[in-house]
Amino acid sequence: MANNPKVLITGAGPVGLTLANELVRHGISVRIVDRSAARTDKSKALVLWSRTLELLDDAGYAKDFLSSGMPAHGAQISTGKQVVAKVSFDQIDSRFAYALMIAQSETERVLEERLAAAGVTVERTVELTRFSDKGAAVEAELTKANGKRETLEADWLVGCDGAHSTVRHGLGFAFEGSTLQSHWALADGHLEGLAPADHLHIFWHRDGILAFFPIGGDRWRVIANLGPARDGETHPDPTLDDINALMARRGSPGIVMSDPVWLAAFRINERKVRDYSRGRVFLAGDAAHIHSPAGGQGMNTGMQDAFNLAWKLALVIDGAAKPSLLDSYSTERTAVGDRVLKNAGRLTEAATLSNPLLQDVRNAVLRFAATFPHFQHKVADQLAEMDIGYPDSPLSARNGHVATGPRSGERWPHRLPEGAGGRKFTALGPADIVAGLAARFPRLVVAAPARDPSHATAVRLIRPDGYVGFAGSPKDAPRAEAYLTILAP
Repeated sequence: MANNPKVLITGAGPVGLTLANELVRHGISVRIVDRSAARTDKSKALVLWSRTLELLDDAGYAKDFLSSGMPAHGAQISTGKQVVAKVSFDQIDSRFAYALMIAQSETERVLEERLAAAGVTVERTVELTRFSDKGAAVEAELTKANGKRETLEADWLVGCDGAHSTVRHGLGFAFEGSTLQSHWALADGHLEGLAPADHLHIFWHRDGILAFFPIGGDRWRVIANLGPARDGETHPDPTLDDINALMARRGSPGIVMSDPVWLAAFRINERKVRDYSRGRVFLAGDAAHIHSPAGGQGMNTGMQDAFNLAWKLALVIDGAAKPSLLDSYSTERTAVGDRVLKNAGRLTEAATLSNPLLQDVRNAVLRFAATFPHFQHKVADQLAEMDIGYPDSPLSARNGHVATGPRSGERWPHRLPEGAGGRKFTALGPADIVAGLAARFPRLVVAAPARDPSHATAVRLIRPDGYVGFAGSPKDAPRAEAYLTILAP
């Protein structure tokens, strides 16, 4: 392991581990440190959504997660007496048309074992205590649990070190937002009396929300709001009796939990930095944004931060792209963070309405809307993060003459060709044109001659993370070349 790596990553949760795996896959030297003695043994973030699974699939290791999780095929909202709405995940526009329910402990295990197999070990009980961006490199000080210190240089530093990020504090970035004025309870245990087992179940009771998320077998996560909270106020962790009493009151009859794995009280924070980078230092995941667990977006958004940053760092480090490519990371991901924060907040606000009249209006509106297939489809794609795109990104060229199919900034719906996922731009279109682009930019582009006749009527440059950078007709090929010329060193 290089003492002075190209990239130093602090924080070995799902985001830091994803980033490390992607960089190592590109042949980039990394060191990843974490102050914890071991990865988490808690379920924490419970779901890998479709878009994240697609990115893992293009990288070649989605299957490692599929064998450790269980697919959930829908969500049901009810009052306990009647169903308000159902949403089917089977209609998600993805080759992974479901939510993969998997405990965060398992997600971290898969990622850490894959990283170890590539020759990189997470350095545990090691903390980043100081860093300084020197312009040509980042000087960092690491401190071990025994007090021993090490000073090193890395080309780049990425803070994936959570809500209390040392990197964010070192940058002096404000974590803007608020803490919701309510207490919440969480329970992870073995449940009986709830079906179907491959659905998320949400009860909107007069007293508050009660939500169930399957983990696998008869193990479930339960979340409920407990009432108002004052600034700085904490709540004792719930007991098993507390959870069973909540379920008896707010849920359908016969739901009982036993053998709890984890019981906790918590508060919801909604906070975000304005910028995800400065100089040679970046933030990703909870270090940059935290929000309500509604929708299960947090970990997925953070892992997608990592995918977005990894290919850009790799191309710049390899000398295949100008350093200015990295400027797009903050632009793109802050916009996504704002959107996810807003959507999660709206879901939480809707679920925790306390006024009985407003609750009745909410239920009636949702019951009516859910009768429309388009509404259900839109909700499913939003939860699965399939509707994320980068239409306003500096990497999204103005569209050329393209009649059908994804345009600049939109997700490419198909699996990327072998060797392209996460590594290079894919030039898709007529064979002679895409071969010419790959020959002109061999370190930046892989050619994919169109096999589908409909793809032969357009020229597209698809980014390594599966979003379209340029879309035009064959006569727009010079514009595709100009797009790549701007990126190439």
